[in-house]
Amino acid sequence: MAASWLKHAVFYEIYPQTFYDTNADGIGDLQGIIEKLPYVKSLGCNAIWMNPCFDSPFKDGGYDVRNYYKVAERYGTNDDLVRLFDEAHKLGLKILLDLVPGHTSEEHEWFQASKQIEKNEYSSRYIWTKSVFEGAQPLPFIAGEAERNGCYVLNYFKCQPALNYGFYQPTESWQEGVDGPNAVKTRQAMADVIRFWLEKGADGFRVDMADSLVKLDGPNKEGTVHVWQEILGPIHEEYPEAAFVSEWNNPSQALRAGFDMDFFLEWRGNGYSTMMRDFDETPDGEVISPNGGYFAKHSGSDVSRFLADYMPKYEDTKDLGLYCLITCNHDMLRPTAGLSEDELRLAYAWIYTMPGAPFLYFGDELALRQRLLKTKEGSYRRTGARAPMQWNAGKNKGFSDTDGELYLPVDDDPNAHTVEAQEKDPGSMLNFVRSLIALRQANPDLGNYSPFEVYSAEEGSRVFAYKRGELLVAMNPGVEAEELMLDGAYESIFALGVNVVRDGKLTLGAQGFVVLRPIA
Repeated sequence: MAASWLKHAVFYEIYPQTFYDTNADGIGDLQGIIEKLPYVKSLGCNAIWMNPCFDSPFKDGGYDVRNYYKVAERYGTNDDLVRLFDEAHKLGLKILLDLVPGHTSEEHEWFQASKQIEKNEYSSRYIWTKSVFEGAQPLPFIAGEAERNGCYVLNYFKCQPALNYGFYQPTESWQEGVDGPNAVKTRQAMADVIRFWLEKGADGFRVDMADSLVKLDGPNKEGTVHVWQEILGPIHEEYPEAAFVSEWNNPSQALRAGFDMDFFLEWRGNGYSTMMRDFDETPDGEVISPNGGYFAKHSGSDVSRFLADYMPKYEDTKDLGLYCLITCNHDMLRPTAGLSEDELRLAYAWIYTMPGAPFLYFGDELALRQRLLKTKEGSYRRTGARAPMQWNAGKNKGFSDTDGELYLPVDDDPNAHTVEAQEKDPGSMLNFVRSLIALRQANPDLGNYSPFEVYSAEEGSRVFAYKRGELLVAMNPGVEAEELMLDGAYESIFALGVNVVRDGKLTLGAQGFVVLRPIA
């Protein structure tokens, strides 16, 4: 049984390095998040996902953990994190931490011990071949950087050695199965990390690369599914109100593995990308050939590719958990890279009327622009989406009071969006997002678990309509009015553009969106 609070959860993702700096060192911190909790609550969000805050050499933005039990000094202390939990809970907000289970930093004490010639407790905590001259093909590996005679497997960058959760079907003497003694010790160690922070007051975890644990896994990730069932099964029994969301992008696997939620992420060519993005980019994150997504007003595209990807997964898992839409995240280009603000409003209206728990990436409520920035701490093409939050028109856009270097530069455009300016403008993107979240929270039929059924999605048509319980949601992102026949009498409770209900027919204006409620 999932945590009861997930029924109404609306998440806000915070990248701590660039959210709010309170000690003028140019880097965001936990105290900054604490001070901005009322702002998060004012959006209508009631839960936060915070990117990694643990001790790290920061060669991959904190996704190279050096100590799972210690907060990175740049953010504060363990006591500060506990205080964040406490202050959030006072406001009715939940906090998910970011767990990186598939690898650690090469500086982690586990790995430093594992590298040694002498056998010790951590010798098999990572995956090693039996000789420095014997690679780990087809897996990525490093040779010649340890006293130990062996190559070690990587999980991502060179600085991130893979933890040993076993192989689905071992074929070499240096490989063990998923229930081998050392693989079991690894998953027990990760379960201990989870319990440690849940006891401190965390409300759960977003899990990085959740499908990456078991190597050379089965066709349906059977090994990794088994490992997570072994980890999360007891955790759910001990902490029934803890919630877990996976970076997996396959709910049929992730939700059966024990996760409460899985993300529908933008992976090249998938259904999500056909809605909001559907463009190419350079390795540095520069957009080329934009305006191909469904919500681009001149694209002419329909929702068929989205539904072909989404619907089988939704139908297969709607009774198991939540398949969650996001505005963006720290690994993606901001949606403003491919959509105008008018187009973005329609896209957000879609996200906040779909099933699953919606996730809002910090700054997307302002329509912060995607920027081309030099890589920082392993961010590369992702850097522009990690730039600082813009709070006001003052020094460093209100992000930091430092006279020194910022973690990443703020937008120096004098017309750059800020919270302060948009708070004063009733028609701003910020206040529009608030209205969407308020609409969702006020209507149980738009809830995270409420039924979803496609009402109209004809191939070649710009109209997309669906039922959420008794409510009918319809949209037309195009530049010409479109018509939709209705199955009864309705009244509008939320609308964008000029939409007319008359004589059993809905006329959706250009870039029109409407939520209709049946008239008794």
